[in-house]
Amino acid sequence: MEYRDLFLRVKNGNDVRGAALAAGDEKRTLAPGIVSFIAAAYADFLAARYGKAVGAIRVGVGHDSRITAPEMKAAAIRGLAAAQVYDCGLITTPAMFQSTVLPESSFDGAIMLTASHLPFNRNGMKFFTRDGALEGKELAEILEAAAVLAEKNGRLDEEELLIAEKLPEAEHVTVFDMKAAYAAHMKEIICREVQADDYEHPLKGLHITVDAGNGASGFFTTDILEPLGADTTGSVFLEPDGSFPNHVPNPENAEAMAAARQATISAGADLGVIFDCDGDRAAVVFSDGTEVNRNALIALLAVIVAEKHPGSTVVTDSVTSDELAVFLTEEAGLKHLRFKRGYKNVINKGIELNAAGEECELAIETSGHGAFRENYFSDDGAYISVRIICKMAQLRKEGKRIESLIEGLKTPAEAAEIRMKIQTDNFREAGLQVLDEFRTFAEKREDFHIVEPNYEGIRVSFDDPEVKGWMLLRLSLHDPVMPMNVESSDKGGVEVILGRIHPFFAERTVLKPDRDF
Repeated sequence: MEYRDLFLRVKNGNDVRGAALAAGDEKRTLAPGIVSFIAAAYADFLAARYGKAVGAIRVGVGHDSRITAPEMKAAAIRGLAAAQVYDCGLITTPAMFQSTVLPESSFDGAIMLTASHLPFNRNGMKFFTRDGALEGKELAEILEAAAVLAEKNGRLDEEELLIAEKLPEAEHVTVFDMKAAYAAHMKEIICREVQADDYEHPLKGLHITVDAGNGASGFFTTDILEPLGADTTGSVFLEPDGSFPNHVPNPENAEAMAAARQATISAGADLGVIFDCDGDRAAVVFSDGTEVNRNALIALLAVIVAEKHPGSTVVTDSVTSDELAVFLTEEAGLKHLRFKRGYKNVINKGIELNAAGEECELAIETSGHGAFRENYFSDDGAYISVRIICKMAQLRKEGKRIESLIEGLKTPAEAAEIRMKIQTDNFREAGLQVLDEFRTFAEKREDFHIVEPNYEGIRVSFDDPEVKGWMLLRLSLHDPVMPMNVESSDKGGVEVILGRIHPFFAERTVLKPDRDF
């Protein structure tokens, strides 16, 4: 295998992801040598970006609870040997971004070792500067440079895994308590926002449970909520454990949300909070057990934003419901732009709108990646939770409940997602051809209404006596898959829509759906 191929195969959008351990049929792709050379290339990238010598560059390294974290961290630190390296230990991804902007640290760059909610054997790298996460194009340049370094300073073993034999070991590594700095930052925000009579204990009298999913966010309970007076009894899975023994650390996962719901109800808490493994996503549970993720989470945060920024635009991804769109515009008085899947796409669109003079204070994907303009457009699960908790504390002083904020949000009666594998090597070209053919198919049907503008795939709405709903057919960002989302406001409506589109897909043998329809 060519050195370049070793690096390009671990590129996933603007992140690095791969198998840090072989498991089942999956071979190891993210060996320590790969990590070391990527880190070395990143240090060179930062030096060029800021016009400094590599030895003057300050870089922080943090990691989540994955079992491969120690080995990956050692590899990253080795690659950064020529720079000034700061070991930030177990921490969340948003905290590592904050390490570039908080005055206590103000690093030139930061590396977070994480694979979010993916299986235990995976790991990855996320990269930050004070301008935010790197773009995919920037990462591609770093990976190309890493391949050149590897060819000069590494060798391949018998399994074609890279050994960084000529890279020096880091001689000076400074341990930095990023957790304390980030927790202090969050506590200051809560105190300032709530303005309680007991200023330093604004959460006194509130009962909040946390499900950290055995990831990196357990300290949100012990280092942020409890010092501010919150009762956190009943919190679960706060201990870091990279084998994830209790449930997948993913607020989109039904089992994970059920666990958070059970913890909230069992404790009789006012609110439950659940994080993913590296803390860049979160969801909440109301006291009655109502799960607030996906569309409901977007609606809740949008209402909170609308109070200070009426008429602002909220950017979401392409699979948000029509009911949410109605709520955002008619109930919250906001503008709504439904954009592409991919949290970086959504966030970048929000940044673009503000640069063009259109106010956008919130950009959020249904997965729970939510970013506020006031927080550097950083997707931060703790910040999401803090905004909700602050609002709950404020409403309590008025004798109101936070549940009231989204009482007007309607939900679809039915929803389904079908994922169709594209059975050809040139999957992107084949997928684009299917989209073109489906558009032609839809244009010929009077009961199909193609939605425009639309920024991803083909979205069709249905509004007739038989069914009211919509469907979206798109091409996955990275995988040989065409996901299709279908929602209906009528019971039985999903099957009606699937029946209408079945003739088209029955003739597309290049697609293999994960369920019959």
